[in-house]
Amino acid sequence: MEDAQLARLEDLPPAYVQALRDQNLVPLWPSLRGVLPPKIPTRQTQPTHWAYAAIKPLLLQAGELTPIEKAERRVLVLANPGHTLEKMQASSAMYLGMQLLLPGEWAPSHRHTPNAVRMVVEGEGAWTTVDGERCPMSRGDLILTPTGLWHEHGHDGTEPVIWLDVLDLPLAYYLEVSYHLNGGRQETKPGRGDNTYRRAGITPSTVFGRSGKRYPMLRYPWVDTRAALIALSDDQPALDDVQITYVNPETGDDAENILGFYAQMLRPGQTLTLPARSPACVFHLIEGGAGVEVAVQTDTPRTFTLLEADTCCAPGYTGVTLRNLSADQPAFLFMADESPLHRKLGVYEVRA
Repeated sequence: MEDAQLARLEDLPPAYVQALRDQNLVPLWPSLRGVLPPKIPTRQTQPTHWAYAAIKPLLLQAGELTPIEKAERRVLVLANPGHTLEKMQASSAMYLGMQLLLPGEWAPSHRHTPNAVRMVVEGEGAWTTVDGERCPMSRGDLILTPTGLWHEHGHDGTEPVIWLDVLDLPLAYYLEVSYHLNGGRQETKPGRGDNTYRRAGITPSTVFGRSGKRYPMLRYPWVDTRAALIALSDDQPALDDVQITYVNPETGDDAENILGFYAQMLRPGQTLTLPARSPACVFHLIEGGAGVEVAVQTDTPRTFTLLEADTCCAPGYTGVTLRNLSADQPAFLFMADESPLHRKLGVYEVRA
């Protein structure tokens, strides 16, 4: 049926439409194609690029304008214009923010229902304490702050530390379950999951079962992740997609239960085309330089050049091509997507 022939709200008598509204009723048929379009979903997420060179000076200026005691969390939100800037969303289920912590500052302990992770962008000397476990923060480290766990940030170094926050906040807000609680300084407990589970394939033996923690590993050091990617590339030179997934070391499940997190290595000069999948995806460049081409439903794909610490977003159901801009050095990217959520809902798709 042609669009011009489809039922429209204005085709109905105004008195009938008003009678429906008086009873809090809405006719479905005029809007059916909007909520159930043919073949491919309607997506508000747009291909978007956030350049770190533009973000950093504004973030440092925020440090001058607003003390941490007033801000609590000093963050610039990476908002996708397709969702409108006011909604502070990178995609339908992902929130992104660049957070600044200055030397000597302490971001108070709190906990909240949305899951969060921190990807450290630059700086040394900061730490995050999660559920009593103190996690040092170094460039490229991934640190989990899962739903319901107390966490705070402190800085004992001499230079600003900046990290990328990734949360499933839009989903929690949509479900009307998003809230936070404030707390006091945490007492640091002995032991760290990144030391306990440092080697893949080897886990501690216990007489009485596993650790009992839902999230036994909270910090994933970049030095180990990078080494794993290089080892995978060297061991399997014919493998095109040199990618690892951040997982729970005791169960093999995704590191968190709503969003998925990955690290990608592009060999020198490599071009890699990823298939179109249902979830939206975020790409953050840790090392090197990369070109990103997003095959949106137009004649001209959207292309971005990612320099170190740049971030971009691609909507779901679109293919993405990654290209290493260096002919002699690898490039490394951190990726986040909505795959765990899609699999739980039974809507995960990969399209050729």
